[in-house]
Amino acid sequence: MCAVEAVQGTFDELGRHLADVTFCVVDLETTGGSAAKGSKITEVGAVKVRGGEVLGEFQTLVNPDELIPAYITVLTGITNQMVVAAPRIAEVLPSFLEFARGTVLVAHNAPFDVGFLKHFSRQLDIPWPGFETLDTAVLARRVLSREEVPNCKLSTLAAAFRATTSPNHRALSDARATVDVMHGLFERLGPLGVTTLEEVSTYTSKVKPEQRRKRHLADHLPEKPGVYLFRDARDQILYVGTSRNLRTRTRSYFTKAETRTRMGEMVMLADRIEGIVCATALEANVRELRLIGAHRPPYNRRSRFPDRLSWLKLTREPWPRLSIVRKILDDDADYIGPFRGRSAAEDALTALHDSFRIRQCTPRLALKSRSSACALAEMGHCLSPCDGSADPDEYAAEVADVRRAMTGDPADLVTSVRRHMLDLAMSERFEDAAVWRDRLTAFLRAARRTQRLLELTAVDELVAAAPHPEGWEIHVIRFGRLAAAGILPRGVHPTGWVDALLATAETVVGGFGPIPAATAEETETLLRWLDAPGMRMVRGAWHSPLESAARHLEPFEHASAAWHDLHTSA
Repeated sequence: MCAVEAVQGTFDELGRHLADVTFCVVDLETTGGSAAKGSKITEVGAVKVRGGEVLGEFQTLVNPDELIPAYITVLTGITNQMVVAAPRIAEVLPSFLEFARGTVLVAHNAPFDVGFLKHFSRQLDIPWPGFETLDTAVLARRVLSREEVPNCKLSTLAAAFRATTSPNHRALSDARATVDVMHGLFERLGPLGVTTLEEVSTYTSKVKPEQRRKRHLADHLPEKPGVYLFRDARDQILYVGTSRNLRTRTRSYFTKAETRTRMGEMVMLADRIEGIVCATALEANVRELRLIGAHRPPYNRRSRFPDRLSWLKLTREPWPRLSIVRKILDDDADYIGPFRGRSAAEDALTALHDSFRIRQCTPRLALKSRSSACALAEMGHCLSPCDGSADPDEYAAEVADVRRAMTGDPADLVTSVRRHMLDLAMSERFEDAAVWRDRLTAFLRAARRTQRLLELTAVDELVAAAPHPEGWEIHVIRFGRLAAAGILPRGVHPTGWVDALLATAETVVGGFGPIPAATAEETETLLRWLDAPGMRMVRGAWHSPLESAARHLEPFEHASAAWHDLHTSA
């Protein structure tokens, strides 16, 4: 379990200084160890604190509607007589949630206390506010060594930090003691540069001291969104990342629990960190993709080799054929992709070859060829242009069907493969049927991806806006490439501002193929942004075709997922 459980957005957290965070330190007394097994709450105690100052306290006994076991009474001192007139949890829980609203919940062994509260929240149908939580027991195990404390029990830690209140198995006393323990742990972390809630959440004693000493490399970076680049002593780029807050994010590399060994290696090699401030999160995402593609940093896993993707090509020649290629050429051919790997491209190729009778041989054939026919022609799987017996019009119609499947609506291909799958299933050859399902799925994914890319890359200019805390974030997109980004402040007339942004935007010249001006990943990043709620078109427009591969894909993806789950569980 992490010391802090937080919801992470698209970019890294902004970083909240510990002195500015309001904590609600809570402790419960119960009739047993498990709410799921019927144990009840008998007392709730909590202390609200911020910046070392106590803002308020909450304490109440709770009537559990059952007898308290004798050993619990001996441990806590809470008797049946004490709770007879106490309110029940249905009354206590809403009051506590209101007291704790807007805070970070803190507990010593948080799964126990927070688990009980969540259990009764569900049982009483009371919405749980989704608190972030901090566990002082987990944090203590990360901060303190066995030489300092023999264990991380609350009583041991309270004594080690000289807490003003001794824990005694009563809720409010234990909560007060936990407050002192929490502050003691924070004081231990301060000299190590751990000063924000996010840094506490990722702190681990496993980070090497020499790694922590490099934390100063991030001191010059602004607390603004953008891209950061780790560079070595030779100024070579080691790693590229993005963040809403450059300083906070990069500092976390020197304090966080980094499970990837390679990241630890990278930090030890780093000599400086460069920051590039961006106007918007989308601009930062795009810049990151471009930098990774251009420099191929050794410690970035994704997006390093956009030129290694595969495409399926329908050639333009007297007798067109299908082939798998690495690059898109300006040859008037039809392409779909990119595929994540060559095997997926081969699956899609097989699906097309099984459904359409175009040639599979690789030589370039003249319009009137007189070679010998291949085995596929003899079996009726090819119209046999190689031996001169093929009718050019019939072959052209077959090629048109392939082109329609690749670039328009692949309904005929889907029908053909479905029929083949049904025949195999009727023969109880279910594994073979699954292979053909995966081949068709590979094709449909690539066709949908290409059609989706073309929705945007065919548009010469598009200006779109999305809500931003300071007004509107505006992006100029040309041929599927981000050309400009900026924040339109509230109260500023948009027309003149947008004109100025367009005047400074990158000049993008359209080209050929599904991705004429950017990588597929960049264009898809822009498409995801355009699909987000609240989007507004300022100038230009884009649309999705009604007839496309997308409408056929969903049932096959569901079937593939179900088949995978079945075999994984087996």
